[in-house]
Amino acid sequence: MSRIILITGASRGFGKLWAKALLKRGDKVAATARNTEDLKDLVSEFGDSVYPLQLNVDDREACFGVVKKVNAQFGRIDVLVNNAGFGLFGAIEETSEQQARAQMETNFFGLLWLTQAVIPVMRAQKSGHIIQVSSFLGLVTLPVLGLYNASKYAVNGLSETLATEVKSFGIHVSLIEPNGFATDWSGASAIQTEANEVYNPLKKAFKEGATPDSWGKPEATVPAFLKLIDSENPPLHFLLGKMAYPALKQVYNQRLAEFEQWKDVATEAHG
Repeated sequence: MSRIILITGASRGFGKLWAKALLKRGDKVAATARNTEDLKDLVSEFGDSVYPLQLNVDDREACFGVVKKVNAQFGRIDVLVNNAGFGLFGAIEETSEQQARAQMETNFFGLLWLTQAVIPVMRAQKSGHIIQVSSFLGLVTLPVLGLYNASKYAVNGLSETLATEVKSFGIHVSLIEPNGFATDWSGASAIQTEANEVYNPLKKAFKEGATPDSWGKPEATVPAFLKLIDSENPPLHFLLGKMAYPALKQVYNQRLAEFEQWKDVATEAHG
């Protein structure tokens, strides 16, 4: 039986790739974008199997409205893929208030609103899978991506908590945590802060530290995504790409060593 899958940010990148893969195998996809013109190719190829919806995830009321429409259209929602988001590049000192708020509004609050909206639907069904597209930068950090890192750390904290709250309702929660991929996340979709030259050496080193092999091929994620969707016992944390695991292992080993070094001091502070 085909499943009903709601994907945000389906106009490009992972969202469009994954939506197309699901449609090809016979699932029904409610696809959202800020401009539904960007979904016309999916509608042209897959017809009524696609339900195109205009959505700016920053708008809480609109998020609840979209979930209501999808549930009315199909009678259920089996999977929510919270994919909408963008990257904000620049040092923390350079970041304006507007940029900081916009980053959190889309990457964190938009995801929160859709999650809140879909939980009652899935709770009534006694089944469902909420998939949050986070990043390995929700587990470790890189310089000149401070607000993006923060937004994904927030997504991870929210979703880990959510998983414990909705498990008894038959709802699974997964965090997709990719390393860098050659989507337009760092291109057309990215926002840049107003540069302060004191950070130029850091930015130069950051840029030169990446090689062509650092960036995964978006198309290669499709089989992994489908395996996650189809899993009866999906993982909470789901890394994508070959760079994420070694980076995480190195950082977590360093953290454990630091915790161990200061353990006695921390224990004494308990009183």
